Amino acid sequence: MTENKIERNARKVFRGIVVSDKMAKTRVISVERTTRHSAYSKIQRSNEKFYAHDEANSSKAGDTVEITSTRPLSSLKRWRISRIIEKAKV
Repeated sequence: MTENKIERNARKVFRGIVVSDKMAKTRVISVERTTRHSAYSKIQRSNEKFYAHDEANSSKAGDTVEITSTRPLSSLKRWRISRIIEKAKV
């Protein structure tokens, strides 16, 4: 008997800073990425905002967190806060 197991792809993981904690169980995370321009080879920085689920409301604005991709939780939320890396300095 052989079992057919479906392998899932590896989940995406990003590091970012909590920008907003005004919503219940939702945080807005700003992730900064660096890419090299294809023609000019200059390094470009770009910021992208992600809406992430925080079940325990444990993260606050300014915290550095790690987010992991997940199934759609609402119209905007497709990420979960997996761990808090560093708390904000008050």
